[in-house]
Parts: sequence; C-alpha cells; structure tokens
Amino acid sequence: MAARESDTTPKRLFDDISAGKFKPLYYFYGGEDYRIVEAEKYLAHQFLPDKQLITNYRKINSRKTGCADLLAELSVYPMLGERQVIAVSDIQSYKPTEIDRILKVLTPPDPNRIVIFSTPSARTPKKKSAFMSRIRQAAEDVEFRKLTAGETAAIITRRLNQCGLKILPEALTMLTELIAGNRGALESEVNKLADYRESGDTVTVEDIQKVSAGFQVYSVFNLADEIIAGDSRRVLRQVRALIADGNSATGILFFVGQHFLLLYLVKNGKPLPPNRRFLAGRFRQQAARYDNDRLERILMEIAEADASLRAGGLKPQAALEVLALKLLQEAG
Repeated sequence: MAARESDTTPKRLFDDISAGKFKPLYYFYGGEDYRIVEAEKYLAHQFLPDKQLITNYRKINSRKTGCADLLAELSVYPMLGERQVIAVSDIQSYKPTEIDRILKVLTPPDPNRIVIFSTPSARTPKKKSAFMSRIRQAAEDVEFRKLTAGETAAIITRRLNQCGLKILPEALTMLTELIAGNRGALESEVNKLADYRESGDTVTVEDIQKVSAGFQVYSVFNLADEIIAGDSRRVLRQVRALIADGNSATGILFFVGQHFLLLYLVKNGKPLPPNRRFLAGRFRQQAARYDNDRLERILMEIAEADASLRAGGLKPQAALEVLALKLLQEAG
C-alpha cells in the first residue's frame, strides 16, 4: 500500500484541536523542533482535563527506551473515564519490525488515548523511506517547516507592535535573517527587545547587534568575520560551540557561503542586495583582503563541503573544522 500524502498542516492541526477534533495517533516531524514541542504540549493540554495532565501525560524517549518497555507502556489502557496522552520522541530509532509491533498494539485505537510520535529535525527520515511510508499509513502526520522570511518578518512586526514598538526596515531584515525561520528563537529575541526598549521606541540595527549578540544564529554571522580575521583557535572554538548548541552544519555553511558571496559581489563592483547595503563598508574592507581567484576557490570549497555533508561524508563537526582550516589558509 502506497504512503498517502498528508494534507494536515500545522494550522489545520491547530484548528482541529481547537474544535475538539482529535486523532488517536499523530506523527510530528520537520525542521522546526520548537513548533513540534509546542504542538505536542498544546494537544495534551486540550485533550486532558487539568486534573489528569500531570499524571496522564507521559513522555518517552525511544533512544533510551527499549521496544519491549514501550510496548508494555502502550499495552496499559487508561482507567475508566480517564484520558491519556503518550508522547514518544525519536520514534524512527526503532527497527522496522519493532515499528510494526508498536503499531499493532495501537490497533484498534482507544478513544480515550492519544499517542504522538515525533522525530527531531536532525534525524528526520527521507519522505520516500520505508519508515515514512509505514508511519503515514497509520498516523496523522504533520510536517513542521521553518517559517519563511515573510512569515518571520510579519510575526516580528506584529509582536513588537503588541509591545508598543516599531522596527526600522534594515533592523527587521537583520533580525529576520538571524532568526532563520526558528519560531522559538523569534519568541526569545522579540521578548529581549521588548525588555530592552520602552514602549513607543523604534528598534534599530544597533539594538539587534547589542541585544541579540548572544543568540546562536548571530554567532553564525560572526563566524565568517572570525575566519577572515584569521584567528584559528577562536574559529575552531566557535565551530564546536555552534554545533554543541544545536545548529545544523548545513545551516552554518549557508551563512558562511552567503558572506563570502557578498564579498565577491563587492569585489567586482556589483550592488549588494537592498537588505545588505547597510553592511557595504564592512564588506568592502573585508573584500580588499582577497583577490577573485581566492574568493572563487572559497565558494567552491564551501559548495563541496555542503555536498559532502548532505551525502553523509564526514561527521558535521569534523567537516566544518576541515573547511574552516582551509578558509583560514585562504585568509592568510
């Protein structure tokens, strides 16, 4: 039986849950871990009475729980009149035969219980994999994608307006790119700006740089600056910190590649995109350190590193460290 394509979006899921329409089995996956966690919590809060939330909302990590133990947990039905929500993360870690056993024990479904399977973004299986085909046949699958740039900018503007704040266009562009579609990061950064500025103020680029300097995606922007500055110890330390903080290696490469691409444009007298023109002075200073041949080599090395990562070559941290050392040599 071929896997169906789910038409359930996060918005439709929210609308259904708000209307009291629940499915017995869900599978949450995608690039936005924050939204997955928030959806799981919202579903549990809407399905369970307040008095049952603490005792009947169970969270299980599949990477730390054997299949037999999970089967034992799922075999215990809620007591008469009670409801239950069981959230099983990293469900993809089980073997295909174990997945079949897990799904079998959930058939037929219990109307008083909801089971939520989920996969973290870093381990999302391919959509055409056997795992996804099997899960989609049994569960209501919902993909949580990262916010688009337009969605991110609109939410930032709306949230700041609710706090009595405005934001300059260039500051909005910078913050949108720093957040990179991460809803959790958006909430955190907007809250910091709301605390930093008074109602009636306008958020500027300088505010973003001051308030968001500790935000991990902003550190990705800074990584290219550190590479150009040539401090190998600092660069390697920052690469390790970014990976440890949960940044994807391909995401880090994207920002570094964008930085050097803009240097190439400046070097060749091309105009910067409107959302980058406020950085023209800094880019001109950095571009002066390179000739075209070196910038072209750097862009090719970044593209090759990205292809290697996507093909499952070196481990992410090792691949980034090797690339960083190559780029540091080019900056020498």
